[in-house]
Amino acid sequence: MHVSAILRDKGDRMITIEPELSVSDAVKVLAQERIGAVLVVSGDGELAGILSERDIVRGLSSIGVGLMGRRVEELMTKAVVTCSPGDEIDQLMSDMTSHRIRHLPVIDDGKLSGVISIGDVVKFRLDELESESSMLREYIEHG
Repeated sequence: MHVSAILRDKGDRMITIEPELSVSDAVKVLAQERIGAVLVVSGDGELAGILSERDIVRGLSSIGVGLMGRRVEELMTKAVVTCSPGDEIDQLMSDMTSHRIRHLPVIDDGKLSGVISIGDVVKFRLDELESESSMLREYIEHG
């Protein structure tokens, strides 16, 4: 299966912020949307980075509470690992594990088209396994 299958189920809704906003603004967005990371998008719609809860915790550890007044672009991860709609889900799981990341922006034809979280991947795989299990039970019961 491919990333596009997850996006079909999940949709393409993305929460984004601008790099010039404060970390405090980003924290409010994360809390309000109940998400663990937010995509940072420049004025021209290009992916500039990603800001995760982990980035904020690291910043608090090194900078302290003064971090909240800093700009998102000072704290965000700029070297963002991305995927494309045609990528295999098994490879996606491997990439997320090896890079120790929980969110992957989806880039389609050079444009940001969605975001996949580890929760989305796990849910998709569980649904897929349940479907396979049901088909096998049906086959066994009815030959």
